[in-house]
Amino acid sequence: MLAQAATGTGKTAAFALPLLHRLTPDAPPRERTAALVLVPTRELAMQVAEAIHRYGKGLGAVAMPIYGGAPMEGQIRSLKRGTDVVIATPGRALDHIRRKTLFLASVKTVVLDEADEMLDMGFAEDLEAILAATPAEKQAALFSATLAPRIATIAKTHLREPEIITVDTEAVRTAKTASIRQVAYIVPRAHKMQALGRILDVEQPTSAIVFCRTRTEVDELTETLNGHGFHAEALHGGLSQDQRDRVMKRFRAKTSELLIATDVAARGLDVQHVSHVVNYDVPNASEAYVHRIGRTGRAGRAGTAITLAEPREHRWLRSFERATGGSIEVATVPTVADLKARRLELAQAALREVILAGELDPWRSVVAGLADEFDLMDIAAAAVKQGVGESSEADEAEIPATTPARERHPAREREAMRKERRESAAGSPTPPRRPVKGGKGAGARYAMAKLYLGGGRKLKIRPGDIVGAITNEMSLDASAIGGIQIWDRHSIVEVPETIADDVIRTLSATTIKGKKLQIRRDRSVR
Repeated sequence: MLAQAATGTGKTAAFALPLLHRLTPDAPPRERTAALVLVPTRELAMQVAEAIHRYGKGLGAVAMPIYGGAPMEGQIRSLKRGTDVVIATPGRALDHIRRKTLFLASVKTVVLDEADEMLDMGFAEDLEAILAATPAEKQAALFSATLAPRIATIAKTHLREPEIITVDTEAVRTAKTASIRQVAYIVPRAHKMQALGRILDVEQPTSAIVFCRTRTEVDELTETLNGHGFHAEALHGGLSQDQRDRVMKRFRAKTSELLIATDVAARGLDVQHVSHVVNYDVPNASEAYVHRIGRTGRAGRAGTAITLAEPREHRWLRSFERATGGSIEVATVPTVADLKARRLELAQAALREVILAGELDPWRSVVAGLADEFDLMDIAAAAVKQGVGESSEADEAEIPATTPARERHPAREREAMRKERRESAAGSPTPPRRPVKGGKGAGARYAMAKLYLGGGRKLKIRPGDIVGAITNEMSLDASAIGGIQIWDRHSIVEVPETIADDVIRTLSATTIKGKKLQIRRDRSVR
């Protein structure tokens, strides 16, 4: 089966309930594993395992998640005791296969959940190796949010005359985002942090997830927000599993109010009480936007989705509206006056609660001691001023109003690119403009160059590391970067031809995963 279905359409139940009826619990431990489910992240592995355990509790089914970052010894012991369903990330599954601690000879069902995400993360070779280790006679089910050419290739190789099912994603998206208020603020990058702090002060979220593009940005934003008095936690792939578990435990217990995360790290999270989602960086695809904002408005609750868009990113908002079937309000960043008014409003509400709660006798003597000298209204006003506090210097600075950047006509874009190439060929001292248009389809608008990087999975390099290195060092929009392929000892990344040499020079002078890598144009024919 090949199914195109977005997150939230009931995929886990769709494959879990049928496979539970094909288990062989009486088989010897080495032959007991009847189903293998492959997922992109540790969080999703735990979520799927929990669901299968819940569905199969009456059958005595044993479901076990195996993923990187957890002790290998404990996983080996559990596999030796026997498990019915293994839910695994590709890297750790392949480790167990090579160690001969995961036996797949009796597997009857293989499920690839969120296959497009696994391919985006560079797991293509791992998936091929794992599928090759499973029996030829099995049922294979592939679930993906998109049916990209790479998905079709895997389907053609490993699925036999598959049934093709497409869930009406438009109806799902509309229902999923119906209770979510969507707001966007047009903010220059230099003022994003200040704007975020001000918006959070006005919105007062009970619990919020803030999405960033890179690990570095997650760490920097978390540190800055904590310095401004918020309780923020970072969540990204650079944390150990124990660290991630502790972060999520605190967030679920509401001891931290903000979770600053990358898209990959937040995959599979299911927290019911999230009141706000903030896109600190605009996602590069409508699917990612829908996936992000779906973290709020759960279980019938109202939710708010906030996007901080730079002027040139304004065009993305229309595609997000089409994807969600809703409207996005373009609002003005709160002014200093708005912020002060909101703080006074919150102070008034807090004072009302204190008065209604009573038990004020211990403090009446303070008021009585000042009443002979000052007016009661002045005493009360002084108490409010003391409680609210003075605004900081950053609060007093107004954030400049911005207007969306004018969108370029495609024909003018192409002519500008041709002009840059001519100038570059003629030895013009003016460096070519770095393109920022196009997202996944950038290659269709610009000629792309393939670059070779001398590091891969052996150095634990992931696509996000490469994208982060290029975007951070060159101030380049991530949507301009093309395909990324990662092998054991090297990687290939596509970048616009006009800036390929700049990327080579820049990355040669920096580090990825703490190491300087050889980088050059790819000379192989693929």
